[in-house]
Amino acid sequence: MAKLCGDDYAHPRKRLGPPMDRDYLADLFAPFGPVTIRRMFSGFGISADGITFALVIQGTLYLRADAATISKYQEEGSKPFAYTTRLRTVTVASYWRLPDRLLDEPDELAQWSREALAAAERAKALKPRAAKRAKKKVVPKPKRKSTKQSPVTR
Repeated sequence: MAKLCGDDYAHPRKRLGPPMDRDYLADLFAPFGPVTIRRMFSGFGISADGITFALVIQGTLYLRADAATISKYQEEGSKPFAYTTRLRTVTVASYWRLPDRLLDEPDELAQWSREALAAAERAKALKPRAAKRAKKKVVPKPKRKSTKQSPVTR
């Protein structure tokens, strides 16, 4: 089983602040606009227009980021999502922890959420679309000639 890691990670039961349940998240993102909140991993995936732009994992909120927005998170002292397996620590550089101060700034949180959605849309646009699989024509294998000799009729 994987566990979360990081200097600023706190177990959700020990973490100060509001519980990240579905009702709280709906209220938190209300200034942003309508969102879909789905159960995912050990938390929730938050999406708008079918694109996931935020994750809540073990009580911590992460927003989608890319080269255009990562510097904002770094300036706030935020860290990317990371987890540890038995073999190594995996850092997911596309999701960064929401700065705690934004939980009390609904308008600014809405702006960061719009930027996270834009980052998710850019990432989706860069993904190569799955090419429609060409239907293979089924060509029957040629029948093997029998090695048996047919009876000779005279």
